[in-house]
Formats: sequence, structure tokens, C-alpha cells
Amino acid sequence: MPVFTGLLAGKDVSVGFFGAAWYDVRMTSTSRSAPIHHLALRVREIAQLFNSMDPTPFLNKDLDPQANEYIESWASTHSHDSRFHLTIHLEQWPENENPTAALTEAIHNHFVYQAERTRRKLHQVLKQGRMSIAIGIVFVSICLIAADFIGDLGAGAGFHVARESLTIVGWVAMWRPLQIFLYDWWPIQRKIRLYLRLATAHIQVVQGK
Repeated sequence: MPVFTGLLAGKDVSVGFFGAAWYDVRMTSTSRSAPIHHLALRVREIAQLFNSMDPTPFLNKDLDPQANEYIESWASTHSHDSRFHLTIHLEQWPENENPTAALTEAIHNHFVYQAERTRRKLHQVLKQGRMSIAIGIVFVSICLIAADFIGDLGAGAGFHVARESLTIVGWVAMWRPLQIFLYDWWPIQRKIRLYLRLATAHIQVVQGK
């Protein structure tokens, strides 16, 4: 596979052709307000950046899945206050037209849509969490009441095992709702913020290989 050598934070890296397009991670710079990270994408034609199966008008098209994954994975490695600059090196320049404005709007629209879709997913996860915790509280309450009732029936080994089993089962039922509210929601929220930052990225289109 042919490779292209670029710079990443002052170190040499080799980045290969990515399908029909090739990508080059360039050096990172900083400003007083927020770090600015640069990514260069090299393509033959504009169509390579977008999903060929998407029938929607150009400005609302999804990015090519591989291009989207590459940009997202690159952006996710940087701090939450980062700003992004994307430079697209376009080999086949459209005649009598500068594609910068159209590509900027299309890429921004794509990531705004991704943010909205991920936000809907977050709402669904939190809704599931609220339902799960309500069910879990009812279930654990029933289990604890039943455990106390069994404990009052006798002090034998069988009663003890039954009481402890019901207590354990009741608290295990709370594992899933607690997982949602402690762990599951914040990676989704972080992805929403990433998409919103990409939706305001500075886009520059230049002609050249």
C-alpha cells in the first residue's frame, strides 16, 4: 500500500491511502484560547467525501462512512476544548466554481445531523434508565420485604439461604439502571459535544494533489 509521510505533534508518521482517497494528519498548533488541530484530506473528486448511496440533495448528504469514521476518530483524540481546521486537497477542481462554501455547509450539516441523532439516542437511553430504575426499586422492595418475611419464619439454614438469596437478587436487579446513570450516558454526551465541535470546524478547500 502506498504511504504518505506527514507530521503529528512534531513526529513523523506514515499514513496510507484510504480507499480511493488519502488522508494526512498534519501538525497541531495552539492558541491562547483553545488548541487548534489541523487535518488534511486528499481526494480526487468531491464525490469521494460523501455517501454514494445517499439520495438526498448535496448539502444534506451524509459523509462517506469511512471518511466520517476517520474524521471522528481523529477528532476524538483531542481535548474537549479543541478547535478543528480541515483542509481538503481536491485534485479535480470544478469548472468555474469554488466548492469551499458548498463543502463547508455540507460537512457542517452532516455533523449537526449526527449530533441530533446522537442526542435522540441519549434521550432514549435516559428514558430507559428512568423506567429501569422505577422497576428496579419496586422489585428490590418486594425482594427485601419477602426476605424479612422469610427471616421471621425461622432461623434455620434454609430460611437464611432464602433470605440472603432474595436480598442479593433484589440488589442485582438495580445493576442495569445504575449502569445507565453512572456509566452509559456520558460517552454519548461526549460524542454529541464532539459532533457539535466538528459542525463548527473551519473548512478550507484547495486545489492540488
